[in-house]
Amino acid sequence: MAGGSSKSALYGGLAANVGIAVSKFVAAYLTGSSAMLSEGIHSLVDSGNAVLLLYGIKQSQRPADAQHPFGRSKELYFWGLIVAVLIFAIGGGMSFYEGIKHIEHPEPLTDPLWNYVVLGIAVCFETWASWLAIRALYQDKAGHQTSFWKILSTSRDPAVYASVLENLAALMGLVIALAGVYFGHLLNNPILDGAASIAIGLLLMMVAIFLVARTRALLVGEGVSEVILEDLQTIGRQQPGVQSLRPPLTMYLGPTDVVLALDVEFEDQLSAQDVEVAIDRLQNAIRAKYPEFQRIFIEAKSLTKKQRTQSAPTTYLPPL
Repeated sequence: MAGGSSKSALYGGLAANVGIAVSKFVAAYLTGSSAMLSEGIHSLVDSGNAVLLLYGIKQSQRPADAQHPFGRSKELYFWGLIVAVLIFAIGGGMSFYEGIKHIEHPEPLTDPLWNYVVLGIAVCFETWASWLAIRALYQDKAGHQTSFWKILSTSRDPAVYASVLENLAALMGLVIALAGVYFGHLLNNPILDGAASIAIGLLLMMVAIFLVARTRALLVGEGVSEVILEDLQTIGRQQPGVQSLRPPLTMYLGPTDVVLALDVEFEDQLSAQDVEVAIDRLQNAIRAKYPEFQRIFIEAKSLTKKQRTQSAPTTYLPPL
């Protein structure tokens, strides 16, 4: 499930974007700036996306039932995909369209003062929202030395990585809008304002493509990293009674909900009761380091060479 930090990032971004969207639309109306109109659309889409991701978090936390025995953790991935599509179609598409229309039919620019005021306020709010989102992104990586891009591209929480990208794209969009307004007035060329709107649209489309690719990987059943897989095998081999185990099979159902399947061969001399104790010990050792493995399935091999030729493997599923 998504943690409190991801919710804080979404609520912070929602509050900032609602206020910024209104101010941008007012500034666009007063000044006739296409770039400001595109930025208003951008902020409005970001506000709606935050609502959808918050809804996805709520749905993903619903308990398991007969129709959904593994719970609904993947709800968050579904709504993350919807957010990516909306960013591409509405945010990017409408901004691109507005830019083309403004270039084909340029309107004389009026006093840009309101644009500068709104953009300055928006930069402050978006910086705050970006800080909240980046803090949430790094929270689960405390103590791990790795690059920002590596953390972002391997995050399994759409509420976090979508929020980070949306807010960073918003900051870049504000810079592009500011450049379009400034140079449009400096050179007395309203076409530059339309070009800025097109650039904002392309920026949002690139962000959306990344989000679609990342969320698709999670929806179709992405597993844990190779580092964790190797560590799982190390933990398994260190347990008393474990003779060998095959490479683990894993799949993310949600940011903190992972299924783990292990094929373990125990030492010949262990009794059935000893195997059960060894399985409990193995599960506890794994969950102590990786609590996200909420469901662990262990397939235990037969106990002796003679039994190995007579008995089928046994699957142990611990209570949730």
